[in-house]
Amino acid sequence: MKTTLKHIAEIQTGLFAKTVSNGDIVSLQARHFDEYGQLIAELHPDLKADKIAERHLLKHGDVLFAAKGNKNFAAYYESKNLPAVASTSFFVIRMKEEYHNLILPGFLVWFINNPETQKFLKDNAIGSSIASISKAVLEELEISIPDLQKQKTILKIIQLRNAEKKIIQQIQILKEKQIQQKIINALK
Repeated sequence: MKTTLKHIAEIQTGLFAKTVSNGDIVSLQARHFDEYGQLIAELHPDLKADKIAERHLLKHGDVLFAAKGNKNFAAYYESKNLPAVASTSFFVIRMKEEYHNLILPGFLVWFINNPETQKFLKDNAIGSSIASISKAVLEELEISIPDLQKQKTILKIIQLRNAEKKIIQQIQILKEKQIQQKIINALK
């Protein structure tokens, strides 16, 4: 099935809110993620719950898209994390009810992070000093949705590829340590 993002999801902007040192809800920022959309920071509640409207609270499976700057990526929210809202750095992509069982959030994240999709988004960004991808561009993003089994297979391949990358990185670090140790030993 081929469609546009606006047909399968509601897209809203993140919330602008002043953070506090001791809050109830996490304000997710782009800095909490790496360029692949993986959570890299420890999260701390930094917003007061009484100041947040229910519609801004993230739901399990919501996809976040960082639309501003050079680091445009998608990530999805898992409810096992603390209650959270997305900051204004993000668009929140929430699947329409009739598509919940047709598209996996992880697949949508992979699709948006795919180099071809990223090129399309960057080519359509606005702004010269700080590039920004508009809601209109995101809404018109065309997506091919394979059946669930193919989506799961794609996600498994991506998971295995990411594991391979981590192992290769660890091997390189160990090799570098070994080489440095051999040089130090040779100097003694």
